[in-house]
Amino acid sequence: MAQQLHFERHLLGGSERSLRLVFVLDPLDSLKAWKDSSVAMMRAAQSHGHDVFAIDARTLAWRKPENGHPGGVHAEVVHLHLRPDDHDWYRETGREWQRLAGFDAVVMRKDPPFDSEYVAATWLLERAEAEGVRVFNRPRALRDHSEKLAILEFPQFIPSTAVSRNIDRLQHFIDEQRDVILKPLDGMGGAGIFRVHRNDPNRNVILETLTGEGQRTIMAQQYLPAIAQGDKRILLIAGKPVPYCLARIPKAGETRGNLAAGGTGVAQELSARDREIAEALGPILIKRGLLLVGIDVIGERLTEINVTSPTCMVEIRQQTGFDAAGALITAIEHACGLS
Repeated sequence: MAQQLHFERHLLGGSERSLRLVFVLDPLDSLKAWKDSSVAMMRAAQSHGHDVFAIDARTLAWRKPENGHPGGVHAEVVHLHLRPDDHDWYRETGREWQRLAGFDAVVMRKDPPFDSEYVAATWLLERAEAEGVRVFNRPRALRDHSEKLAILEFPQFIPSTAVSRNIDRLQHFIDEQRDVILKPLDGMGGAGIFRVHRNDPNRNVILETLTGEGQRTIMAQQYLPAIAQGDKRILLIAGKPVPYCLARIPKAGETRGNLAAGGTGVAQELSARDREIAEALGPILIKRGLLLVGIDVIGERLTEINVTSPTCMVEIRQQTGFDAAGALITAIEHACGLS
């Protein structure tokens, strides 16, 4: 495909040297191979000739080098052979306690919640960076970019937005905007999101519940009717937008487009506005070590910047033929010095 070749040419990738790539994941048996972008990435890495390994994030550990022990960040590493069968998608060909510094790159793909254990994993991965291994996305950048609050850096692109735990201020925002979306700051897949009208009889209890009686900060955003045409997931790889997005269209009677909430994904080419937003954010985010980012755009407004485990690669490839997972592996090859 011409667009694929053009995109990967910009990434300056391509090499015959094999890399040792390890993916930090949730438990392998919890992954749904028929739709999971992490599985698509591992399959792409294997097809590029690289050795693929997986780490359950729960096994990450560190110890001091002493008494003949090399020390540093270690984990239980599983060597994988990927298969095309989505119901039986991998074979384990080895399992060993290994030092992360022995790999060419670590790809952090653990799903949220972004809780204390997720933060601890980024601290350990940052120590692995100090020991010489490349980590994508960079651990510090993962910590620094709240997937809800990162958009506040780009106010020119976002809808009317308020962030607070003060119920009176949130009530004023609802009165002002008349129709809003309320979001917890630590959710994913549309969990905990409410649409609230100015005259909604439940608005008080919704605010009390989401804020924990004013103890938890949330986000309120102007409701965007363009959600009916889809919540567009736009992927940025090495700072460059993939030419297709996935518009996640809400099911009947629903305001959330998330696929996890029953939305339907429809791949489409980027609009001029999509490209404007993506090309403004891309160079900034890649400089911070965010090799893969998923930005969400509704209509002409940026609503989220996803950096932990952006998805939609499988759906985009199925509908357009564009292999975003392969493009990501090409970007990793370039970052590892292959050309």
